[in-house]
Amino acid sequence: MLAFAVIIPVFAYANVGLALSDEMPSGMLSYGLGLGLLASVGHIVVRKFAPYADPLLLPLATLLNGLGLVLIWRLDQSERLARTAEAQGFAYQASAPNQLMYSAMGVAFFIGVLMLLKDHRILQRYTYISMAGALVLLVMPVFFPAKFGARIWVTVAGFSIQPAEFAKIVIAVFFAGYLMVKRDALALASRRFMGLYLPRGRDLGPILVVWAMSILILVFETDLGTSLLFFGMFVVMLYVATERTSWIVFGLLMSAIGAVGVATFEPHVQQRVDAWLDPFAVYDTGQGTEQIAQALMAFGSGGVMGTGLGQGNSDLIGFAANSDFILATVGEELGLAGTMAILLLYGLIVERGVRTALAARDPFGKLLAIGLSAAFGIQVFVVAGGVMGLIPLTGMTMPFLAAGGSSVMANWALVAILIKISDTARRPAPAPAPSPDAEMTQVVRP
Repeated sequence: MLAFAVIIPVFAYANVGLALSDEMPSGMLSYGLGLGLLASVGHIVVRKFAPYADPLLLPLATLLNGLGLVLIWRLDQSERLARTAEAQGFAYQASAPNQLMYSAMGVAFFIGVLMLLKDHRILQRYTYISMAGALVLLVMPVFFPAKFGARIWVTVAGFSIQPAEFAKIVIAVFFAGYLMVKRDALALASRRFMGLYLPRGRDLGPILVVWAMSILILVFETDLGTSLLFFGMFVVMLYVATERTSWIVFGLLMSAIGAVGVATFEPHVQQRVDAWLDPFAVYDTGQGTEQIAQALMAFGSGGVMGTGLGQGNSDLIGFAANSDFILATVGEELGLAGTMAILLLYGLIVERGVRTALAARDPFGKLLAIGLSAAFGIQVFVVAGGVMGLIPLTGMTMPFLAAGGSSVMANWALVAILIKISDTARRPAPAPAPSPDAEMTQVVRP
């Protein structure tokens, strides 16, 4: 499986080169060897430190990461994309070399987690420390200048990171530790109101804090995607911990109230809602961005089978074509079939994470695995829904596929934790020691 996960992106790389210049790309050999080396090192470390782990997670992550590198390199070859970015006032530079470096760093994070995290249950000791760490990571961007209307980056010495990508892992550790202790109180001690079971006030307090925190993130950082991600992840983990459907309804109501309230007075969020309601209005008014309209046209021109790798026009989207809108390139050049295949790969990662949660023997491992899987799945839904026009655009990136160092490193670490939990869950139980009493009952005859 890992060999196929390397071979498929290499063939895609060759396909793009032939489509663009009628010859094999010069860097295909080095790209194939580099991706193969990263995959081989990751495989060796998994066999050494997590031999019973789920065998699908590493090949799936490698395949998505490899295809993302190909798509980013394909967009780097577009002269029109460079001209469009310069016309919009942005300095465009090739992203594929940086993304390859970030991928190597992500695999290093993956290896580090597998080697240093001897047992995932150790993370339970740091429940409240992880909450403090997550708050620090979420607040940090407030003290740095906004980019593209949102405060989600921390820039130091020319190097930018998105702390929210790492915060989703840290806050999942806190949610798992907190809910493991409070799940009985949240499930049993409740009052019935209008057909819904609501928890007691002292148990409802932390949920309201998380809801308020997500709203504050949205207000001060205008980061709609992170707010939806954190609150959605918490609601999913609450439902799994308590088995109360009322939490889903309660969470949806609270998220709807918060989103509508913020959208009424936050201009940046209001602009994204307006662009979602009428993405083609920019051609009539001349105001706003045409990126969403270009993305929808890219999906439409791709049809069922796509135009072919390297033969689309998704570079018209502009500076965010290789990050926020990279799924539009998939939709145009690989068509509906390719888009469904990519979404199926994401769905398989989520499914293997949920299967790991079901197989885990300890409640903390179950909640942590379901929380990480939910965070991954919600992020895919939020990004794909924004690009396809299902929900307002959020500014997040597709895991492994889009350009972005923070995203690829954080998601490699997320996969490593899931692999570690699955190794513990799938490891055979030790054989019981023989009973001394049973040995004494045996009669030894000469």
